[in-house]
Amino acid sequence: MTQDNFITSDFHLPYNRNLITKAKELRQNLTSAEQKLWYGYLRTFPLRVLRQKPIDHFIVDFYCAKLKLVIEVDGDSHFTDDGLESDRQRTEILEGYGLTVIRFTNDQVLHDFDAVCEAIAKEIPPSPP
Repeated sequence: MTQDNFITSDFHLPYNRNLITKAKELRQNLTSAEQKLWYGYLRTFPLRVLRQKPIDHFIVDFYCAKLKLVIEVDGDSHFTDDGLESDRQRTEILEGYGLTVIRFTNDQVLHDFDAVCEAIAKEIPPSPP
C-alpha cells in the first residue's frame, strides 16, 4: 500500500521515499562517533545492521531488522529542551512499531567504546539450547 510517498505493508515498517536522498547523504557524512561505531563494531556485527535507515518520517542512525533494534548516537543538539522532547516523541513512535531504541551520546561512543559495544551486544538474545 502506498500513501503520500510512504510504503506500508504487513511485513515492513513505514518507509518515506522522500528521505532516500537525505539518508544517502548522511551515510556519506557520518559523524566521528557514528564512524567509530560503524567501522569499529557494527559493520562486522553478527547480524546485518543498516546505516541511516528511513523509518516512518525519521532517519535512524543504525537499524538491525533481526533484533528490531534502533541505535541512535546523539550529539549536542539532542540535549536542548526541544531536542529532548523530539527524541522522546521519536522513541515513542518507533517503539509503537515494536522496535527497541537505544541511545548513546557521542562522548560515550568516543570515550567509552567498549561499554557501548557491550550494551549493544546484550540486545542479542541467547541462542536456544
